Amino acid sequence: MQKRVLMLSWEYPPRIVGGLARVVAELSKQMSRTGWDVHVVTADHPGTAEHEVIDGVNIHRVKTQTDPTPDFVTWVSRLNFGLLQYAMQVHRHSPFSIVHAHDWMVADAGWVMKVGLGLPLVATIHATESGRMHGIHTDLQRYIHHMEWRLTYEAWEVIVNSHHMHAELKHLFGLPANKIVVIPNGTDPEAFDFDFDRQALRDRFAASHEQVVLYVGRMVREKGVQVLLDAAPRILSQQPDTRFLLVGTGYYLDELKGQANYLGIADRVNFLGYISDDDLLRIYKIADLVCIPSLYEPFGIVALEGMAAKVPVVTSDAGGLTDFVEHMVTGLTTYAGDSYSLGSAILQVLGDGDLAELLRQDAYEKVRNIYNWKVIAKRTLEVYDKVLQEADKLGPDGVAATPPQPMLKAAPSVSLPGEDAIRKQLDRRPIAGTATTSPGEISERS
Repeated sequence: MQKRVLMLSWEYPPRIVGGLARVVAELSKQMSRTGWDVHVVTADHPGTAEHEVIDGVNIHRVKTQTDPTPDFVTWVSRLNFGLLQYAMQVHRHSPFSIVHAHDWMVADAGWVMKVGLGLPLVATIHATESGRMHGIHTDLQRYIHHMEWRLTYEAWEVIVNSHHMHAELKHLFGLPANKIVVIPNGTDPEAFDFDFDRQALRDRFAASHEQVVLYVGRMVREKGVQVLLDAAPRILSQQPDTRFLLVGTGYYLDELKGQANYLGIADRVNFLGYISDDDLLRIYKIADLVCIPSLYEPFGIVALEGMAAKVPVVTSDAGGLTDFVEHMVTGLTTYAGDSYSLGSAILQVLGDGDLAELLRQDAYEKVRNIYNWKVIAKRTLEVYDKVLQEADKLGPDGVAATPPQPMLKAAPSVSLPGEDAIRKQLDRRPIAGTATTSPGEISERS
């Protein structure tokens, strides 16, 4: 009998708000290629079909929840009603084997599918409210924090994308280590393997003698774009032919534009807003450097995309970035929130062509061999198989109850260091020019 997974995600292409949509899309596509029947139930998006099959993945968009809602929390609640309507209709005709819920905004739907139908529930936590907001300060944040806890509590296994997130969930929610599996995000290097008129596109944004520093991501405080702007005057004083291209939208955009004006660098900074996926691939390939200055970053998929595009990356040391950006090997890492450290690293790469080339080569090999979606889908399906074996021993009534301790010996997809090693890695603050070590190499399961 063909195995069937229900993916619950509040965003899915072309509805792209953050990195979650791309992760779910690529993971679903690769799973479909292995023979799994993959159904994604997600929020509606203008101009899209209610049901379509793309790359072998069945996509169901909630078109029934059109009633006005007074606030964000109510909208999320109504979305979950819609997700359940569609998911239960599909399940009635072709029963699912397992449910995979991505982040708190689909927690209620996943919980009901588990308790009501006896389906095992796996959750992926892509980020936490406490991490994004540097703590829990308001009633809304407390509500989101509780919903995150609820999802991790009800899930049989919880997938996170970095060692940092592994430690964060243990600390925030008291999750046992053997309930958490680290499976990194990935990218597709082949997506960047195409020909186009690079010079013509580059000429639209920069003069032929200029070097392009690229940022891609949401314009929100935790992404640290303000740190990059603070670093820009010093960079320009030593490398005056530098052009900054900033891609993305968000609530912080107007403040960032005001900051650029205040610093007197507005003529060297291009805010490009939203860029389509196809155009974004080209933008990567005209850059001389990709910068990820995040203050909070559970993983940092943009850094992987830069590496796949064969562009040297400079990142902060926030969160999961240090899992795969090895200082002076696959990129340069800097103090999170420190504009001087960030500026020093950017100047080092822009001023040293040999270093830039070494970073490009080593980073590309790491992405191609380790952080690709085929490997990541395989590891995720291993988690499904383990959960289904355990669920089969308990039956639907047992599955619907609170998950027991794992009955099978945990076989994590990533070799984890000890808790002390994780804590030391989280506390380590590398600066440009100082070598650091990765907190753990990804290893295949035996």
